Parts: sequence; structure tokens; C-alpha cells
Amino acid sequence: MSTCYITSTTQRKIKPALIGIFALTTLIAGGCKKYLEQVPDSTWTDLSTPAKVSKLLGTAYPQASYTTMCEAMSDNVGDKGVGVYYRPNQDAYVFNDIQWIEEDSPEAYWKACYTAIAAANQALAACEKAADPAAYTRQRGEALLARAYAHFMLVNIFAKSYDAATAAKDPGIPYVTVPETVVIKQYERKTVAYVYDMVEKDLLSGLPLISDDAYSVPRYHFNQSAAYAFASRFYLFKKDYPKVIAYADHTFSNNDVANNMRRWNSTYGNMSPAQIFDLYANANEKANLLIAEAPSLWGRNAGRLRYDLDYVHEAEILGRNVTGGVWAYPLYYYGSQDYFVPKLSEYFVKNSVNATIGQPYVMTPLFTTEEVLFNRAEANAWLNNTSAVLADLNLFASKRIRNYNAAQHTITLSAMQQFYGITDARSACIRTILDFKRAEYIQEGQRWFDLQRYKMPVIHTTREGQILELKADDNRRLFQIPAAATTSGIALNPR
Repeated sequence: MSTCYITSTTQRKIKPALIGIFALTTLIAGGCKKYLEQVPDSTWTDLSTPAKVSKLLGTAYPQASYTTMCEAMSDNVGDKGVGVYYRPNQDAYVFNDIQWIEEDSPEAYWKACYTAIAAANQALAACEKAADPAAYTRQRGEALLARAYAHFMLVNIFAKSYDAATAAKDPGIPYVTVPETVVIKQYERKTVAYVYDMVEKDLLSGLPLISDDAYSVPRYHFNQSAAYAFASRFYLFKKDYPKVIAYADHTFSNNDVANNMRRWNSTYGNMSPAQIFDLYANANEKANLLIAEAPSLWGRNAGRLRYDLDYVHEAEILGRNVTGGVWAYPLYYYGSQDYFVPKLSEYFVKNSVNATIGQPYVMTPLFTTEEVLFNRAEANAWLNNTSAVLADLNLFASKRIRNYNAAQHTITLSAMQQFYGITDARSACIRTILDFKRAEYIQEGQRWFDLQRYKMPVIHTTREGQILELKADDNRRLFQIPAAATTSGIALNPR
């Protein structure tokens, strides 16, 4: 089946990791390995030099993807009636707990995060025990940031979004800070407020220790820009808006956001889909501040799933926008309604040189320049700094609108108010920001976190005519904690 590129006027044919030092795994038949159990791997028992600790820290990032499940839960997708059937996709679309424990599932993500946390904790222990702790300063900084990041993602997937009025009561997730040697240890979920306090402590302790010259390829580790980007996201979710702006402004030297953005309407616009796939999640793309690998079928499934981007949602998300111009994102299709924007491509790792089986992976950008811009714009919107919001939105539009012309496409407050029929300036700004983010991160799962933060309802309609609604207070908005975690005393989310 041929693949076509869709523009407003034409259609062109085109040609068609390491494992963490601890196993935080599901029940093994006849065994007793549980979640949060930590069994040392002899590969990493020698952490006697900073270089060896750095090597360990390569495993301190979650090697799992939330894209499939979060995208299917969001309002970006529809029921095409046909397509690939995949449990993390179909269960999420109908708002059921996902009956799948391998890649792309909540269970896989939970496991991967705690595996990453265990590696970070082991690295921190090695730093503290070293004869010369000062020689391990950079490694300590990365370990603290990595530990904070994994816990932060866990709390935002398996617990309620931060709300100052309820965070001290809302159940969180276990925050693990030391390596464990027991087979099964009991853990408490504590509260969302507690988890945020611990993330903030690790974040602020680790950030000053980060150094860009610590690694040959900084974008595979928490470099300074990625650390500041993380801080801007953390404080946005916590609703501490002045700090969002402060950290966003520190992300790049001389606050040079423009030269670190993707250029969809120029550089990317002249590329083939294969070239875009090669560059999008590549360390050579300056917009990618931190990237990580993950076992996932998303690279082969995106666009082909039954519950995926369809004609209705494509038109809604990538259609008219407040600039009056046309988005430059290249939309392709495999056939029928199998729409996709070239982003995360699969690379396949064989089990051995001559094997025909193996594991599919994707490289995923965890933090990007564009997110920093959006975080700052949203914070300024809440602080009623409308001119600053407009400056960032117009910068974004200049890299995203096809044949951009400032005279024609400049965004103004009145243009936003008229486009959305909203008189309140803040509301018009936030609506624009969220819609721009929706277009920018289509088929990446990021929309789900905005829906959670703003408690926006989600409505899915099946081909059989069933209307499914996820209201703001629906318990199903929280992905279910793996049942095996109850062995460690962790309560499941209510249903």
C-alpha cells in the first residue's frame, strides 16, 4: 500500500538497552521477585571510579514509553473501526485498565521507573562512600535529577495532578531514596504533596552539580539545559509560575530559544519522511534537550492503530489556527485513515547477530526546547504578562506556519479573543497555548498531561455509537498501579 504526503493542494507518493542494576519486576513463575525488590547485578558491583558510576547512570532513565497509552486516553484520537489491535491502545481508548504487562503498558512504565530509581540510588550510595566524594560531584548531580524525574513521572501518571488544595491528602507513589537488600520491603504511597516535596529537594540539590562536559553525548544525560527544562516543567505543574519563568530563562545561554527550536517550516519542510524520522529524536537535533530509549511498538504502530488520529481529529488539531496560516507539520498516511506525522521511528535490536527475533525500540525526546517555550508562555499567562505570552507564541508560529509572514500571521490578543470567542485575556492565552501544544506534540502522548492538569473532560465515541466520557473527577483518569505492587503494601487506585 502506498504512503502519501498530504498538503493543502497536493499528494505526493513516497517509499514506503542496557538493564538497570536492580530487577524491579513482575512475579516470576514460582519465584518471589516483586515490584520495588532490588537484587544486585554483579555487572555493577564495581563502582570504584566516577567513570564507572557514570556508566551505571546510563540506566537511571526509565526505559519504557508512555506514548501509546497516554495518546489513546486523550482527545487526540478516534475509533477508525479498523486498524491494528493492541491492548495498551484499545483498553485505554475505552477507559479500561490496560490488560497488558509488556512494553507500552502502565506496568512496564512503573517497573522501568523504579528500575531507573534503583540505579540512581546505587549511584548515590557509591558517591557517598567514595574516598574522594568531590570527584563524584557531577555523577551525584545526575543521579539526583534522574531520581527526581522518574518519581515525578510516576506521580503524574499514577496519581492525581498537583492541586494545592488537595495534594496533602491525595495518595502519591512510593519515593525510594536508598538501595534495598531485602526481598520484599513494605512501602507507603504517602501523598502527592510529599512526592512533590521530595522531587523538589532532589531537583534543587542536583541542578547546581550538573555539568555539560561530563559526557561525550550530553543529550543522553541530564545536561544543564535539560535540568532547567525539567525545573520549568516541575514548577509549572506545581503552579509556582515565577519559578517557571526563571528556570525557563536559564535553559539556554543568552536565553536563545529561537536557535534551538525545530524548524518545521524550513529545514524539516525540505526533508523526506525517512529523513525526518532520522532527525526528530536524534541527539544532533538541538531542540532535543534529553532523549532516552524505550522498548516500544509505537514506532511501527503510530498511525496504524484502530484508535488513532483520524480525519476528524486531524482536521481539529492541525486545521485552522489563530494565526490564520497553515501548520507546516507534514501529515502522511499509509492508506485510508492511517494518519501520522514522522517522529518516533523504530529501531530493532536482534537477540543475536543471526537471530530473526529481538526487541523493537524507539528513541523518545523527554525534554525539548519547545516545551520550555510553552512552559514560560503558560506561566506568563497566569501572571497576566500578556505581552510576554505573545512574544513566545509568535516566535513559535514563526517556525511552524507554512510560508510564515509576520505581516499576515502575527498573533495579537484581539486575534485570540476573536478566534476562540473569549473576552478574558488569560483564558484566550491559555487556550491558544494548549492548542499549539496539542499540534506540536501530536502522537507523542503529551496531551494527556495537559488534560489532567486542567481536569478537562474527554469524550470518546466508538464506531458502534457508544459515547464514553471521562469526567474531571473520574477515578479512571489515574492509570492503575500494577497488582503485584500490593505485595509491598502499596494500595491500588480506586475504581
